[in-house]
Amino acid sequence: MAIRLLLADDSYLVREGVSRLLDGSSEIEVVAAVEDLPGLLEAAAIHAPDVVLTDVRMPPEYADEGIRAAAQLREDFPQLGVVVLSQYVDAGLAVALFEHGSAGRAYLLKDRLADIDELVSAIRAVADGGSVVDSVVVETLVAAQMRAANSPLADLTSREREVLAEMAKGKNNAAIAAAMGIAERSIEKYIHTIFVKLGLAWEADTHRRVKAVVLYLADQEA
Repeated sequence: MAIRLLLADDSYLVREGVSRLLDGSSEIEVVAAVEDLPGLLEAAAIHAPDVVLTDVRMPPEYADEGIRAAAQLREDFPQLGVVVLSQYVDAGLAVALFEHGSAGRAYLLKDRLADIDELVSAIRAVADGGSVVDSVVVETLVAAQMRAANSPLADLTSREREVLAEMAKGKNNAAIAAAMGIAERSIEKYIHTIFVKLGLAWEADTHRRVKAVVLYLADQEA
């Protein structure tokens, strides 16, 4: 069955453009498109979508409506996935999105709308309860950390930083190993070393690892 998607963006052109792009995918069915936060919450109750794809800022205040929607939907419809799109890298918004858990949540830059395969992949991931953090967001936060004085990330090797970036995208150990072309057992060792160096508790759960990494990077960047 196709993933039922609710689209929320204040721009008519964006709504139409994304709807047409996704119409070409047999995996996605756009069940409704709305322009503001009240409309999003109402449509979620009416149409029972599997995933919401929403801009982070829209009416009525153009502030953090997408983040607020994700938090409210977590309470009202715990199994509903949410992909939040942001124009810029904003560590605070990423932290807020994952504050109450990263399962079924994704934070992407709007540039990803141009890559339909990557967008569909993120929608599929959150529909399955997974989590995704835009690689550009991760790279920006890591770069900021490397420039910061006395940053714990300075203690990481280049390979460990690469593993950290892959881990922050929501990938499990097997997926990281496949992406980097090394043994899964080696990935396990790298991850253990990363958490030791960063002073973070070991977490086997992928969602919690994503949340821990994003929270850590954003806190240190602030």
